[in-house]
Amino acid sequence: MTMLPAPLDHLRLPVVAAPMFLISGPDLVVAACRSGVVGSFPSPNCRTTEDLDTWMGTIVDGLAGTDAAPWAINLVTHSSNARLADDLRLVAEHRPPVVITALGSPKPVMETVKSYGGLVIADVVSLKLAHKAVEAGVDGLACVSAGAGGHTGHLSPFAFVSAVREFFDGIVTVGGGISDGAGVAGAIAAGADLIYMGTRFLVTDESLAPAAYKQMVVDHGPDDLIVTAGITGTPASWLRPSLVANGLDPDALVGPTGRDYDSTGGAGSRWKDLWAAGQGLQTIRAVEPVSTVVDRLESEMHAAFDRVTQWSSVS
Repeated sequence: MTMLPAPLDHLRLPVVAAPMFLISGPDLVVAACRSGVVGSFPSPNCRTTEDLDTWMGTIVDGLAGTDAAPWAINLVTHSSNARLADDLRLVAEHRPPVVITALGSPKPVMETVKSYGGLVIADVVSLKLAHKAVEAGVDGLACVSAGAGGHTGHLSPFAFVSAVREFFDGIVTVGGGISDGAGVAGAIAAGADLIYMGTRFLVTDESLAPAAYKQMVVDHGPDDLIVTAGITGTPASWLRPSLVANGLDPDALVGPTGRDYDSTGGAGSRWKDLWAAGQGLQTIRAVEPVSTVVDRLESEMHAAFDRVTQWSSVS
């Protein structure tokens, strides 16, 4: 495990409220940071540059004068993102402490973020991509593993962390089916520095998810998920009931040719009407404020560490 650099060195919990498409907004980011964990959102949640400017300003103002945890923005660095230059201009202006890159090389953001002392973490789903990100000089990796909601990885979180630690001593964040404090403790014990949690924060008062979406997560478990490339062309973890509600047969999906991350099309709008979730939904039993969720995570994490400590005394 790495000693976390500033500004990540004063977190209450080693947790990131992961950036979720159409779900994470300023209220969720501010609530997470004020509760002591990293709050984040993906820039595509803002349909225009003007909206992005407003969101980032709202977050900065909402955290000003507090001892809150740092916030992060998730930028799509793939060449298909025609707005990247404008996004980076706003990053230079608002200076998010952490920038998480996705769907492309982190190289385009490095100069801008490093110029004001920010940290760059690359979202990766494979060891090949992890090696490329490390070569680009990132401060950390977000290892999206099997069990994650939305576009998911295929490696076990434990296997991913162990493999990455063979060649990288920077910040390692891991996500995939972790939704309680015991999972946080387990990931830290395995060598991670931070834990990505998406689904756990999707079901909060501050999330932008529709009420029916939140309730569907509360009402269902891992057996109600399907991992398929049949919606976007890339493997993603979906709630079966949401697919059925939109007239789709989860066991007979024919997806687009190639990768299509767009949010429209098909029987229902992808992501807007077809709902994703990770395997940790079994432990989510109610829609609650972010602060309540973080309080519980802290209690569960310390209880788990106490169990581990008991083994250290066994000869």
